[in-house]
Amino acid sequence: MNNKILVIGYGSIGSRHVRILKKLKKNNNIKILTNQKIANRVQNYNEAITFNPDYIIVATKTNQHFNNLIFIEKNFHKKTVLIEKPLFDSYKNFKPKNNLYYVGYNLRFNPILQNIKKLITDQNIWTVNIFCGSYLPDWRPHRDYRNTYSSSIDEGGGVLLDLSHEIDYVNWLFGPLKILYTDVSKISNLDINSEDNAIIIAKNDLGTIINISLNYFTKIPIRQILIDGKNISIKSDLFKKELTYVKNNKIYKNNYKKMNKNYTYQMQHKSILSNKNNLCSYQNGLEILKLIDKIRKHS
Repeated sequence: MNNKILVIGYGSIGSRHVRILKKLKKNNNIKILTNQKIANRVQNYNEAITFNPDYIIVATKTNQHFNNLIFIEKNFHKKTVLIEKPLFDSYKNFKPKNNLYYVGYNLRFNPILQNIKKLITDQNIWTVNIFCGSYLPDWRPHRDYRNTYSSSIDEGGGVLLDLSHEIDYVNWLFGPLKILYTDVSKISNLDINSEDNAIIIAKNDLGTIINISLNYFTKIPIRQILIDGKNISIKSDLFKKELTYVKNNKIYKNNYKKMNKNYTYQMQHKSILSNKNNLCSYQNGLEILKLIDKIRKHS
């Protein structure tokens, strides 16, 4: 199938989507809506409408997503749209009807998380402990971190939105959460006005206690999940691409070292363009924003 694809925004994530899609389906006709003077660009909304894409990817700053979706809803019908996570910078009572929307929580396609989802099925899980921390200035080495959207609460920055992958996959794996305790704050010496630390304690409908810790200031990057239950213990490291678990007193160790950094994005695009499995729907994305709003209000 020759898909006409429009990518709105050409920052680091927008350019990444373009590279991946060019390799994924070489017969795709890709245009980029951007002010940058690059090949295959459309310069304004009128040119985007004339192009009439089949698949649209929204890769602008988070605080621009809402206006992007208003434009798409007004001017396109029966298109497939992927919005980079998070859906918006805060919950919006916006219910699009003209197109099919997904939110870019691509970690759902990480084989470690897919394996965990299988392992916990029908298991009595007691506790889940999640830690995701790294050093914000190292995220984009060629840019001053103080000038990125992550540093600005007005542009949709802060660990709750920036690291909302963790909140999404917890909700995906363990179901609706009841918030018990939160502490969301700016505590480090980073020169930003967004929160750089979040601690969340929650419980799901089955009584599983879930602890989530997110930060911008850990200089030794860590992205781990620890799960304990009646007949199972799981330890995963998403940075090291390792999964270890004990099931019925037997130890299993798996590694995914050969998985390249674009794998989850590739699988997400494939799913959108074919079977639609494991995707974060528009409604799922709204639920994550509702949950984040509850976390902020609870803190």
